[in-house]
Amino acid sequence: MKHSNEKYSLQVLKRAADIQIKKSNDYQNPNSRIKQADYYVHGCNTILDTMHAKILRMQSVIEAMEGDPNYKQNFESIEDSCIDLINYATFFASYLNGKMEGQHPDRDFLNRPRSK
Repeated sequence: MKHSNEKYSLQVLKRAADIQIKKSNDYQNPNSRIKQADYYVHGCNTILDTMHAKILRMQSVIEAMEGDPNYKQNFESIEDSCIDLINYATFFASYLNGKMEGQHPDRDFLNRPRSK
């Protein structure tokens, strides 16, 4: 990342937004029938499960680093996982408010049919 007077936390938010846009082109390609809400069968609960798994992965990597000062992650960095968490938090807020692409208006934030 280039040097900037901007707060690093704001730079991370911008990276998160950039990554979200790029990944959405893969996961919800305009040529596909799959919409973002299709990934979250149980609505916010599914998103929360995914966030929990990210946190567990981060804890596991940190514990490995504590036990072995030479340990290196094989794939995404802890910061990459932080960015994923930021994005999943925005997905949670979107689904919670009925604003996610592909979400059915007749279903609630847990993707349950709304009572009439």
